[in-house]
Amino acid sequence: MRAVIQRVSQASVTINNETVGAIEQGFMVLLGIHEEDTLEDVAYLVRKITKLRVFEDSEGKMNLDISAVNGAILSISQFTLHADTKKGNRPSFIKAGRPEMAIPLYDAFNQALQSEGLLVATGEFGANMQIALINDGPVTIIIDSKEK
Repeated sequence: MRAVIQRVSQASVTINNETVGAIEQGFMVLLGIHEEDTLEDVAYLVRKITKLRVFEDSEGKMNLDISAVNGAILSISQFTLHADTKKGNRPSFIKAGRPEMAIPLYDAFNQALQSEGLLVATGEFGANMQIALINDGPVTIIIDSKEK
């Protein structure tokens, strides 16, 4: 499971000209689910994301986690994070999780974040989405559960 985490001052997701999710300060998380991912990968990423200290404290140091700043998460499923670009110019997505296994893991990821007391807004799995965000910093972190 691969997550691209961007610290944002605001972010939103729109589907068919309708905003379906929006947050203020927090993280915009692009989540790519691999065909071999399990609930262990979900637990690992949730633990890492919720404890990630990238928000500034009173001295301007990145020392606070998302809960300390009452932040929220915009969670977006993105199978293209598992693109294989080794051969040719057209990416292969064969290693990305199929919907029948990826949707339950995406839902489990979002529910686990909510169980940590976070407000979680989402897009729609498999939909054509337009994402708007203001990357704060910019701060962008990539975490892969297979690279522990």
